[in-house]
Amino acid sequence: MAKATHKWAFKPGMRAGAYSWKSSSKAIERLKSASSEIRAVARVDPLTAAEGVIALAQRIWPAFEHIDTSSGALGNAVRRTLEELLPVLIEAPADEKTRAKWLEQLREAIEDDGVDYLAPIADCFGQIAAYPSLMNLHADRDLDMIEAAWADHVHFIHVPTGTLTLSCLLEAGRYDELLALLARKKTRLWFDEKFGAEALLRQGREDEALARAEALLLDQRRQWGHVEISQFCERILVSQGREEDAYLRFGLPSASGNTYLAMWRNLVKRYPDLDARRILEDLIETQGSKGKWFAAAKTARFLDIALECAAHYDAAPATLIRAARDLKLKEPSFAMQVALQAIRHLVEGRGYEPSPLDIDEAVEHLMVAAARIDEVDQARQALQRIARSALSAGLMADRLARNIAALSAGDRDI
Repeated sequence: MAKATHKWAFKPGMRAGAYSWKSSSKAIERLKSASSEIRAVARVDPLTAAEGVIALAQRIWPAFEHIDTSSGALGNAVRRTLEELLPVLIEAPADEKTRAKWLEQLREAIEDDGVDYLAPIADCFGQIAAYPSLMNLHADRDLDMIEAAWADHVHFIHVPTGTLTLSCLLEAGRYDELLALLARKKTRLWFDEKFGAEALLRQGREDEALARAEALLLDQRRQWGHVEISQFCERILVSQGREEDAYLRFGLPSASGNTYLAMWRNLVKRYPDLDARRILEDLIETQGSKGKWFAAAKTARFLDIALECAAHYDAAPATLIRAARDLKLKEPSFAMQVALQAIRHLVEGRGYEPSPLDIDEAVEHLMVAAARIDEVDQARQALQRIARSALSAGLMADRLARNIAALSAGDRDI
């Protein structure tokens, strides 16, 4: 009896032309829902889940074709989704005949893909193939055409199956052919060069692999994928026991994260044997924007560094005020200094859309913290010094003067 076909909930929402120009957010939510559905099925039926990944991949370009992708949000969401689902596809317990069918479906989707949404799948095509016979079959399919296209240095000829061919050559162990094919290209980009570098690495030619990748970083133009290139080089040096060299040459430049705190945590995780404080100091020195590192230093509990950051001109007053609010009872001395820096920045005209009410809030947190450590008089004197140092009268300076007057008159609660 034939096995019943699984009914995927995501399919109706991934019809061709289903999304209009401004539907990026809706499409991203659909991707999240599809990924969750596939991963849930993978826990009980990995083979069906793999077929779900293919069904999704086949629908991405037809469904998203008309969406404005200029912000990059949708492209990033597609990449994250596919990278999340690739293990489902690669590790599925499929026989050779089944995988042969999958590969044909994926190959057709890649050829039809208008903006390389399916690049993560092309990158791993050789791994998806799994069987050497399939790797070689797809490596050879367009090999002559790719050689001719890449040897033509006058005209730009894009071959949609170029990446999947490189992936299959790599996984089939055809390293010499892979390197010879790359040598035909006029331009060197990490899109393709990563396969050559990995081929060298798999042959134990670590120094050559390192040199090949690092050459792209030394290009005066900022190479696409510079973080990925740096991490590839870093991996080689770490494997050779050259951790300090790896950290300085590639680790620091490739620190990544959506926030400064995330960047620090990223490096601390990659280099657990290095001093976390040193890593933070190195990041501040190499990345710049010292004031922006305040929250990272505070959360990492390096409060002396946080105070140095708070004093820097590009520290955000709003961030400092929140920190003073949160720590005025637990770390009153620190909160007091942070509140004073916030007030100074506001009076000097810094901050994003500042309000006079920010002065009131900062003064309130300052005085609560000061009272906790019996330094109320010192806090008032510090406020007066800030007021005297104001370069010109203004809304913030006037508001500070009113707060100082209220404190002197005993009208402000502490």
